[in-house]
Amino acid sequence: MSEASNYYIDRTPDILEESRGGLRAYSIRDDMLRNREITLLGAIDEDSVNSLITQLLYLERKSPGEEITFYINSGGGEVRNGLALYDVMQHISSPVRTVCVGLAASMAAVLFASGDRRELYTHSKVMIHDPSVSGMPAAKALELRTLSEDLMDMRQALAEILAKHTGRPVESILERTMTDSYFDAESAIEFGLADSIIA
Repeated sequence: MSEASNYYIDRTPDILEESRGGLRAYSIRDDMLRNREITLLGAIDEDSVNSLITQLLYLERKSPGEEITFYINSGGGEVRNGLALYDVMQHISSPVRTVCVGLAASMAAVLFASGDRRELYTHSKVMIHDPSVSGMPAAKALELRTLSEDLMDMRQALAEILAKHTGRPVESILERTMTDSYFDAESAIEFGLADSIIA
């Protein structure tokens, strides 16, 4: 993460509240968690996923069956970590309302589409595509074959998840994910990736 992005994360303001005991400060994230709201703002990686899993399990334990709102603005990231988060979302009894704020792309689109109630803001975009490998070091032929087989398995698994949550055939999903497929709010609803637009 760059120094610039660290600067903005560190600059997230605290909430100041006056009480009989004086001023007390707490973070906006703590306040959102109290309201059963969590956020994915940025890349899907081990750190962000571990934090989100912890928050989901905490909220599930605190009030099983009560809705959790999950705000997403992410260009995607690591599929394996994303699938771990997906599994937890499907396992808990609390329904997860997903809200796309800006962009839900790649693995973030899969997470968004898997919500129990899926809403977007008017100018949000959803993008789906096949999984890929970036920054791959030199590899031998057998390593490449193993990697290729793993990618194809992952492609099929993601297509099956999207088919389950959109109601579309797996073949239709595989066809759309061959290239980057962008959906505005209305077309995301039409394709089955979302349920409604937040006016």
